Amino acid sequence: MKAVVLAAGKGERIRGLIGGVPKPMVAVHGKPILQQNIEWLARFGVTDLYINLHHLPTVITNHFGDGRDWGVRITYSHEEQLLGTAGAVRKIADDCWGDVREPFMVVYGDNLLSGFDLGQVLEFHGSKAGTGTICLHYREDVSHSGIAMLDSDGRIAKFIEKPTPDQAVSHWVNAGLYVLDASALRYVPCGASDFGRDVFPRMLEVGERLYGLMMNAQLVAVDTPEMLAQALGDRGRV
Repeated sequence: MKAVVLAAGKGERIRGLIGGVPKPMVAVHGKPILQQNIEWLARFGVTDLYINLHHLPTVITNHFGDGRDWGVRITYSHEEQLLGTAGAVRKIADDCWGDVREPFMVVYGDNLLSGFDLGQVLEFHGSKAGTGTICLHYREDVSHSGIAMLDSDGRIAKFIEKPTPDQAVSHWVNAGLYVLDASALRYVPCGASDFGRDVFPRMLEVGERLYGLMMNAQLVAVDTPEMLAQALGDRGRV
């Protein structure tokens, strides 16, 4: 299975705290988040990786090279202008995949996901026979996240990106790990677009079957100064 690992973002909210390090390369537990995610994918046999780049790209390419030291094959996709989470996948599909027919994964490279059971995720996706599975984790403050409302079967009824306080009707938020069937690409336009803001709401609007899998494993994110400080413990800075 192919995996797109998103690593292009600037991390504007924490940029002053991490200096010349791209957000996915922040070290948590002694290793860059992106490295831990790549090692995690390799452990589950996902070795065909595509990484998008924009901000400080050589920090990433110099560290990982072609991926062979981590047991994977890495193809890089350079973005002159940021394309968003979905636009990045569209570019990679157009440039590298041709007529893709198999499911693929999308991994947010700056969310530490190594505690997730990827086997469980893939089994769940296969059992539901939907167009996509979005992994979810519980968070009290959902203002910086996309939230999902599920029915009794785990099917997503509504997805709201960065809800206002009156829209915060769920605490199960986007964990930054998707399994998508190839048919999902038809909803991703060329150019810049975002899964949470643009693609998922459109898919739900036309009746595509998206499912949410509630994960109990810990997810470490460094989206805000507060999250970064918590991830780094007493150090507080990279």
